[in-house]
This record gives sequence, structure tokens and C-alpha cells, in this order.
Amino acid sequence: MNVIIIEDEKPAARRLSRMLAELDIEVNTMLHSVEESINWFQNNQHPDLIFLDIQLSDGLSFEIFEEIEVKSAIIFTTAYDEYALKAFKLNSIDYLLKPIDEDELKVAVDKFKENQPKQTDLQVNIDDIRKLLINPIDRKFKKRFTIKIGQHIKIIHVDEIECFYSENKATYIQTNSNRNYLIDNSLEHWQEQLDPEQFFRVNRTFIVHINAIKDIVSYTNSRLQLKLHSYDADEIIVSRERVKDFKNWID
Repeated sequence: MNVIIIEDEKPAARRLSRMLAELDIEVNTMLHSVEESINWFQNNQHPDLIFLDIQLSDGLSFEIFEEIEVKSAIIFTTAYDEYALKAFKLNSIDYLLKPIDEDELKVAVDKFKENQPKQTDLQVNIDDIRKLLINPIDRKFKKRFTIKIGQHIKIIHVDEIECFYSENKATYIQTNSNRNYLIDNSLEHWQEQLDPEQFFRVNRTFIVHINAIKDIVSYTNSRLQLKLHSYDADEIIVSRERVKDFKNWID
């Protein structure tokens, strides 16, 4: 199988290559920008499969397809699931949310091997996802949560929420009044429904509200530690793979 990775963060690209090697898949090439990718596709045989980051150092990776008719299957590697999740599902294009999980990677690769997408459908799918990413108009995000407490139902507005977190396979809301509440469904489920201008998934365990951040501290291995106004039960660390996107989010 001929496989390439297009990813602007070289440590993330190397990590993905190592993970694929453990699945007996050798990565032939790693590219790091739109311009480099276009030049490569113009001079090389197109691979069977591309692992493609959406946001590259010199633009969105969709710009590659404006110049080149890519004849390859694609698995997106992205931190932009808040925009693209529904489009990926509708178009049956697979994606991996950063930081990439080993089990999810194996599932995506097995899916590709079993059901290689028809190349004639590829451009339509990419166009649909591109439109949703660049112009997410009229998207409606969740405004409030209802929590059952005994015989009562409490309404919590999203502006009252400091963070969402998972613990022992359960999901919780932490409010700015220093209360936490158990809620149904996973972080992945709620992340899809939250306004990405207000909320950011900093790692596998936490989604934080922009107004909840009291301090940001440099941490080991190029990571960041967040201090929130009320939540202090655990350290909240922005994973290394998400630091760049986090900095763009808060800017």
C-alpha cells in the first residue's frame, strides 16, 4: 500500500508514521504544506491513501485540490471536528481527531481496506466538507442544558459552564459557581453541539469555555497548563498536538 502523510506539524507527522508502522503500513512520504504537496503531486504517482491535515502552515489543504485532481483515498486528521463532523458522517469520508488514538487509527485503516471509496465520488465529498468548514452559516449550537436533580430539573446556560470533563467513563459539567453535574453522553457527543468560538477541546478529558480561563502557564514538552476560575480538581493540560490550534483559538 502506497501511503503519504500531509501534516504541517512534523512531530505529529512522525508520531502518525510510527503508529502506522505498528499496523505494518509504511509511509512513503511526509509533506508539510500546500505548496510542497502540489509540487509533489505534479511529479509523483498518486498514493493509495492520504492522511491529510486540514489546516496546513500556508493555508487549508483543500487548496491542493484546486490545483490537482487527487486520485487517492483520504483520511482526514483534524482538530476541526466542531465544523466537519456532520459532513464527514454524511459523506462517509473517514477522519481522525487529534491527538490520534491508536484504536481509532486501526478502525479507520481497516475501513479503508474493506471499503475503498470510489474515486469518482471523492471531489464531491471534499467540496461539501470544504463549504462547511469555510462557511459554517446558520449552524445552531446548544444554548442550555437541563439537569435532573432529584424531583427537580435545573437549567444551566452555556455561559455558566466552565468546562466539560470525563471521569471514570462518565461526563460532567463544571459551572462557574463551582458545582459539577453528571450529564448523559460523551465529550465527543457534546463537542459537536458546542459553539467552537466559546469552547475548545484541550485534550481527551476536557472541553473548556474561553471565559473560564484564568491563567495559561508553559508546561513540559511544549504543552500548556490552564488555570480555571473555579475548577481545580485536576491539572488541565493542553496536549502538545493541540497547542497550535489552542493559541489560534484564544487569539
